Amino acid sequence: MKRFLTSTIAAIVVTCATVLSAAPLKLQPAKPQPSGLKPGLSVRYAYPENVKNLSEASSALTISSERGRPLSGLDYRDTDEGDPVLTSKRAENVAAAIKGYVHFSKPGIHNVDFLTNDGIRAKIGGQVVGMFDGRQSCDTTIMSEVEVPSAGWYKVDILYFQRYNTSCLHMRMGAKGARVSWMPNKAFGH
Repeated sequence: MKRFLTSTIAAIVVTCATVLSAAPLKLQPAKPQPSGLKPGLSVRYAYPENVKNLSEASSALTISSERGRPLSGLDYRDTDEGDPVLTSKRAENVAAAIKGYVHFSKPGIHNVDFLTNDGIRAKIGGQVVGMFDGRQSCDTTIMSEVEVPSAGWYKVDILYFQRYNTSCLHMRMGAKGARVSWMPNKAFGH
């Protein structure tokens, strides 16, 4: 038992050291840079019976989905119970495929996180920068450190689901060493 506990603690220390010393995720700008974008993000919805995880959300969207009214951005505050999820027509058991672009005005190292209720897999510039596969109240994902090599548009691809009660979805960003703040809606296009 003592050997198992010692091995477990050592594995945790190595994992934490690896994560803390990891280089920032290098985002790839969209090539070519898009022009004539409409504001916000496009979204497709599916309405499975009982979505519990990202795999079920992805499957539901593959089987049958419908275009939703575009999202204004990624600043959807925690709803009241019974309110629709994002721009969908339901309040519970909603899966969403969100696509478009986000504009970073400055290159450099940035911190990105999301507040979500419930699950999310968020890719920006080809990198997974936000992940949570389960149920939670409106709470944060683990913060990702990203390298933005140049100012411009970066592809956004988000898989999201909400199961019961309330919903929320936000994206925050800040330069390395600075406090993160909400991404303004004007930063998104599709």
